[in-house]
Amino acid sequence: MRAGLAVFAVTAGAALLPVSAQADGVVNVYSQRQPFLIQPLLDAFTEETGIQTEVLHLDEGLPERIAAEGENSPADVILTVDIGRLVAVVDAGVTQPVENDVIYEAIPSQYRDPEGHWFGVTTRGRVIYASKERVEQDTITYEELADPKWKGKVCMRSGQHQYNIALFASMIAHHGEEQAEEWMKGLKENLARKPGGNDRGQAQAIYAGECDLGLGNTYYVGLMMNNNEEPEQQEWADAIKVLFPNSEDRGTHVNISGMALAKNAPNKENALKLMEFLTSAEAQAIYAEENYEYPVLPGAAVSETVQSFGEIKPDTLPLADVAKYRKAASEMVDRVGLDDGPAS
Repeated sequence: MRAGLAVFAVTAGAALLPVSAQADGVVNVYSQRQPFLIQPLLDAFTEETGIQTEVLHLDEGLPERIAAEGENSPADVILTVDIGRLVAVVDAGVTQPVENDVIYEAIPSQYRDPEGHWFGVTTRGRVIYASKERVEQDTITYEELADPKWKGKVCMRSGQHQYNIALFASMIAHHGEEQAEEWMKGLKENLARKPGGNDRGQAQAIYAGECDLGLGNTYYVGLMMNNNEEPEQQEWADAIKVLFPNSEDRGTHVNISGMALAKNAPNKENALKLMEFLTSAEAQAIYAEENYEYPVLPGAAVSETVQSFGEIKPDTLPLADVAKYRKAASEMVDRVGLDDGPAS
């Protein structure tokens, strides 16, 4: 374990291991991000500031945990992924607004809460993985996924997964609920199989010839390309090309990993220092190189791996607007029966 980082991984309902409720030079992080993804960042923060970091990692139940701890919660900073999870911690009443010029100047308005409760620290595109061998075209739109020419050719993970719900919410925001539902029906009919697996699994299915197109996040491509422990994933990545949907009009839907200040942060000053650091050029460079994500800091460089995918034109629709339609998107998935797979 590297200096400056103590990680406590627990599941929902498990006993909380000791975390310093308040101490000089400490910041307590509650995270839904995997420890290996944030460890390099926290190491760099400790090296620069001398402030120690203690991390509690929870896959599920993070808002509920903090709410149950109440005023005595040791949580200072909350780190999570997806606009839905960020909104969930705000809705649970376990965050407080931040007024900080450094953070506001670093993060474009579309990637932060208008009320200052959450802030994006990286972005990832929800793109289309396409077979290099069987798909000739190099441009596509999300709308085209419902074109009958792709019947039996599309793979995806569950429509109820948070990454897809955010995409579907953006479709509702752009087209209205009625038109978005007709599109989703077309998408359902074009599926090659019942939705399942994860984003890497869609690349694997394309490699295996089970489908020609798959929905996935950009950073998974980088993780597969550089996975030396499971070299078969390099073969999956080599079988696909990344298509950035709607590059010629509104742009590609992006989601975020993000942060929030806990409502009862006992080390608020240190928490704000960490939040400032995560928006700095140094931290954004670490995110880009280690996690294959896009920095939110304007002008920050992306990794060479991510550059190899091509240029992304992000949809400028504020994620706060996307979040408004997540419930409608989830209900639509059930109403259409998307997760049942194609009708025939």
